Amino acid sequence: MPNHPRGTLTGWLGKGERVAWLFQYHGKPYWRGFAGGTGMILSIAAIGKLKGPERELYRRYADRVTQAGRSMKMGPLTTLEFTESRKDTTTQRRAGEAEALLGRIPDTAMLVVLDEKGGALTSEELAGFLRKQRDTGTAALVFALGGPDGHGDALRQRAARTVSLGAMTLPHGLARVVLAEQLYRAMTILAGHPYHRR
Repeated sequence: MPNHPRGTLTGWLGKGERVAWLFQYHGKPYWRGFAGGTGMILSIAAIGKLKGPERELYRRYADRVTQAGRSMKMGPLTTLEFTESRKDTTTQRRAGEAEALLGRIPDTAMLVVLDEKGGALTSEELAGFLRKQRDTGTAALVFALGGPDGHGDALRQRAARTVSLGAMTLPHGLARVVLAEQLYRAMTILAGHPYHRR
């Protein structure tokens, strides 16, 4: 990757005029921001790679979030996928996956961890949370989904908030689809769109 006066370019999120450049500066990641505008970057960082129908359904909702967010200075919704750890013990796997996730989440980003022990939100409350973060100047909002073993302690400690998708246990791939759909639903609530019915 080419160098930049403020660090080494290691990747980017989004496309076209809505690109956030990911740099390494003194060994730490950060997003420079959109090349063609301002807004709150949304990202889902997840352990495991989706395949087949799950991936198609996730992509559909992720694209809807990006489209709906354009007029609200949110998005695009980007995805960071990480391979499941193959370490011997549950503790080692959690720690390794947490390290991988944290290595790609800039210090300036607000981290929300999805966990069964977190607080449940209604769709309206999620919409309000997104609006509040945007309006108070949050540059990037990252939702982290762990693998089958859950999250490591380091990731939990870094999180600004821990949220549950409900009391029932979901496969982590399906949880990612549900999260994307709920982000889209939150966007439609903020826009007054009839997709969400009470």
